[in-house]
Amino acid sequence: MDIDEFWALIERARVPGADTGPDEGAAVAGRAAALLARRPVAEIRAAGLLLDGLLADSYRAPLWGAAYLLNGGCSDDGFDYFRGWLLVQGREVFERVVAGPDLLAGLPVVRAAVAAGVDLECEEALGIAWHAHRAATGADLPLPGSPVRLPDLDPGWDFGFDDHDELSRRLPGLARLCSEETP
Repeated sequence: MDIDEFWALIERARVPGADTGPDEGAAVAGRAAALLARRPVAEIRAAGLLLDGLLADSYRAPLWGAAYLLNGGCSDDGFDYFRGWLLVQGREVFERVVAGPDLLAGLPVVRAAVAAGVDLECEEALGIAWHAHRAATGADLPLPGSPVRLPDLDPGWDFGFDDHDELSRRLPGLARLCSEETP
Protein backbone atom coordinates (compact mmCIF):
# COMPACT_ATOMS: atom_id res chain seq x y z
CA MET A 1 0.00 0.00 0.00
CA ASP A 2 1.30 3.42 -0.89
CA ILE A 3 0.11 6.88 0.16
CA ASP A 4 -2.23 7.25 -2.83
CA GLU A 5 -3.91 3.93 -2.01
CA PHE A 6 -4.23 4.95 1.64
CA TRP A 7 -5.97 8.20 0.73
CA ALA A 8 -8.22 6.37 -1.76
CA LEU A 9 -9.26 4.08 1.10
CA ILE A 10 -10.17 7.10 3.25
CA GLU A 11 -12.18 8.58 0.37
CA ARG A 12 -14.08 5.32 -0.10
CA ALA A 13 -14.95 5.37 3.60
CA ARG A 14 -16.33 8.91 3.45
CA VAL A 15 -19.88 9.78 2.43
CA PRO A 16 -19.56 11.08 -1.15
CA GLY A 17 -19.91 14.84 -1.44
CA ALA A 18 -20.39 15.39 2.30
CA ASP A 19 -18.25 17.05 4.92
CA THR A 20 -17.27 14.78 7.77
CA GLY A 21 -18.45 16.50 10.90
CA PRO A 22 -17.20 15.63 14.37
CA ASP A 23 -20.04 13.19 14.95
CA GLU A 24 -19.41 11.30 11.67
CA GLY A 25 -15.66 10.81 12.07
CA ALA A 26 -15.96 7.57 14.01
CA ALA A 27 -18.19 6.09 11.30
CA VAL A 28 -15.66 7.03 8.59
CA ALA A 29 -12.85 5.51 10.65
CA GLY A 30 -14.89 2.34 11.15
CA ARG A 31 -15.64 2.01 7.44
CA ALA A 32 -11.97 2.66 6.61
CA ALA A 33 -10.90 -0.07 9.05
CA ALA A 34 -13.44 -2.50 7.55
CA LEU A 35 -12.23 -1.76 4.02
CA LEU A 36 -8.61 -2.11 5.08
CA ALA A 37 -9.32 -5.42 6.85
CA ARG A 38 -10.15 -6.95 3.44
CA ARG A 39 -6.62 -6.24 2.22
CA PRO A 40 -3.55 -8.45 2.71
CA VAL A 41 -1.97 -8.22 6.16
CA ALA A 42 1.19 -6.65 4.73
CA GLU A 43 -0.93 -3.81 3.32
CA ILE A 44 -2.67 -3.33 6.66
CA ARG A 45 0.70 -2.99 8.34
CA ALA A 46 1.88 -0.61 5.63
CA ALA A 47 -1.26 1.46 6.16
CA GLY A 48 -0.41 1.68 9.85
CA LEU A 49 3.01 3.08 9.02
CA LEU A 50 1.49 5.53 6.53
CA LEU A 51 -1.01 6.69 9.13
CA ASP A 52 1.78 7.18 11.67
CA GLY A 53 3.73 9.16 9.08
CA LEU A 54 0.77 11.43 8.30
CA LEU A 55 0.25 12.09 11.99
CA ALA A 56 3.94 12.93 12.35
CA ASP A 57 3.82 15.20 9.29
CA SER A 58 0.88 17.07 10.78
CA TYR A 59 2.55 17.50 14.18
CA ARG A 60 3.07 21.22 13.76
CA ALA A 61 2.70 24.09 16.18
CA PRO A 62 0.50 26.23 13.88
CA LEU A 63 -1.95 23.34 13.52
CA TRP A 64 -1.88 22.79 17.27
CA GLY A 65 -2.66 26.48 17.75
CA ALA A 66 -5.61 26.10 15.39
CA ALA A 67 -6.88 23.10 17.37
CA TYR A 68 -6.45 25.08 20.58
CA LEU A 69 -8.57 27.92 19.24
CA LEU A 70 -11.27 25.71 17.74
CA ASN A 71 -11.63 23.31 20.65
CA GLY A 72 -11.23 25.84 23.46
CA GLY A 73 -7.92 24.30 24.50
CA CYS A 74 -5.97 21.29 23.32
CA SER A 75 -3.92 18.75 25.29
CA ASP A 76 -1.40 16.37 23.73
CA ASP A 77 -4.08 13.69 23.34
CA GLY A 78 -6.57 16.29 22.13
CA PHE A 79 -4.15 17.29 19.39
CA ASP A 80 -3.86 13.65 18.32
CA TYR A 81 -7.66 13.38 18.16
CA PHE A 82 -7.91 16.67 16.25
CA ARG A 83 -5.44 15.36 13.67
CA GLY A 84 -7.51 12.17 13.49
CA TRP A 85 -10.54 14.31 12.65
CA LEU A 86 -8.49 16.15 10.04
CA LEU A 87 -7.42 12.84 8.49
CA VAL A 88 -11.02 11.70 7.94
CA GLN A 89 -11.69 14.94 6.03
CA GLY A 90 -9.70 13.43 3.17
CA ARG A 91 -6.42 14.15 1.46
CA GLU A 92 -7.19 17.52 -0.11
CA VAL A 93 -8.40 19.10 3.13
CA PHE A 94 -5.68 17.41 5.19
CA GLU A 95 -2.83 18.63 3.00
CA ARG A 96 -4.22 22.15 2.58
CA VAL A 97 -4.85 22.60 6.29
CA VAL A 98 -1.49 21.18 7.39
CA ALA A 99 0.15 23.71 5.05
CA GLY A 100 -2.12 26.58 6.16
CA PRO A 101 -4.16 25.94 9.33
CA ASP A 102 -6.03 29.24 9.10
CA LEU A 103 -7.80 27.78 6.05
CA LEU A 104 -9.92 25.84 8.54
CA ALA A 105 -11.94 29.03 9.09
CA GLY A 106 -13.40 28.74 5.59
CA LEU A 107 -14.59 25.12 5.87
CA PRO A 108 -18.36 24.78 6.37
CA VAL A 109 -17.90 21.79 8.67
CA VAL A 110 -15.62 23.84 10.92
CA ARG A 111 -17.97 26.82 10.92
CA ALA A 112 -20.87 24.53 11.88
CA ALA A 113 -18.88 22.87 14.66
CA VAL A 114 -17.84 26.22 16.11
CA ALA A 115 -21.42 27.50 15.96
CA ALA A 116 -22.62 24.35 17.75
CA GLY A 117 -19.78 24.42 20.29
CA VAL A 118 -18.62 20.95 19.23
CA ASP A 119 -14.97 19.90 19.42
CA LEU A 120 -13.30 18.68 16.24
CA GLU A 121 -11.80 15.34 17.13
CA CYS A 122 -11.81 11.71 16.05
CA GLU A 123 -9.82 9.39 18.29
CA GLU A 124 -11.09 6.40 16.29
CA ALA A 125 -9.13 7.50 13.20
CA LEU A 126 -5.89 6.82 15.05
CA GLY A 127 -6.78 3.12 15.28
CA ILE A 128 -7.83 2.44 11.69
CA ALA A 129 -4.93 0.07 10.98
CA TRP A 130 -5.06 -1.50 14.45
CA HIS A 131 -8.76 -2.34 14.12
CA ALA A 132 -8.28 -3.61 10.56
CA HIS A 133 -5.45 -5.88 11.65
CA ARG A 134 -7.47 -7.17 14.58
CA ALA A 135 -10.46 -7.89 12.31
CA ALA A 136 -8.30 -9.61 9.69
CA THR A 137 -6.08 -11.68 11.97
CA GLY A 138 -7.59 -11.71 15.45
CA ALA A 139 -4.28 -10.34 16.75
CA ASP A 140 -3.02 -6.91 17.72
CA LEU A 141 -1.08 -4.95 15.14
CA PRO A 142 2.62 -5.51 15.89
CA LEU A 143 4.63 -2.45 16.76
CA PRO A 144 6.88 -1.31 13.91
CA GLY A 145 10.61 -1.99 14.18
CA SER A 146 11.41 1.70 13.90
CA PRO A 147 8.54 3.83 15.19
CA VAL A 148 7.86 7.14 13.53
CA ARG A 149 9.24 9.96 15.64
CA LEU A 150 7.42 13.23 16.05
CA PRO A 151 9.38 16.22 14.81
CA ASP A 152 10.33 19.12 17.05
CA LEU A 153 7.72 21.84 17.08
CA ASP A 154 8.50 25.13 15.35
CA PRO A 155 10.47 27.28 17.82
CA GLY A 156 8.88 30.38 16.25
CA TRP A 157 5.63 29.25 17.86
CA ASP A 158 7.14 28.90 21.34
CA PHE A 159 4.49 30.82 23.25
CA GLY A 160 1.50 29.84 25.34
CA PHE A 161 -1.54 29.19 23.19
CA ASP A 162 -3.58 30.95 25.86
CA ASP A 163 -1.99 34.17 24.51
CA HIS A 164 -5.09 35.07 22.50
CA ASP A 165 -3.50 38.19 20.98
CA GLU A 166 -0.60 36.19 19.54
CA LEU A 167 -2.83 33.40 18.25
CA SER A 168 -5.16 35.99 16.71
CA ARG A 169 -2.23 37.59 14.93
CA ARG A 170 -1.01 34.26 13.55
CA LEU A 171 -4.41 32.68 12.82
CA PRO A 172 -6.66 35.67 12.13
CA GLY A 173 -9.43 33.83 10.29
CA LEU A 174 -9.84 31.24 13.02
CA ALA A 175 -9.62 33.83 15.78
CA ARG A 176 -12.32 35.88 14.08
CA LEU A 177 -14.52 32.81 13.58
CA CYS A 178 -14.14 31.69 17.19
CA SER A 179 -14.79 35.18 18.59
CA GLU A 180 -17.91 35.58 16.40
CA GLU A 181 -19.36 32.42 17.88
CA THR A 182 -18.47 33.23 21.49
CA PRO A 183 -21.43 34.71 23.40
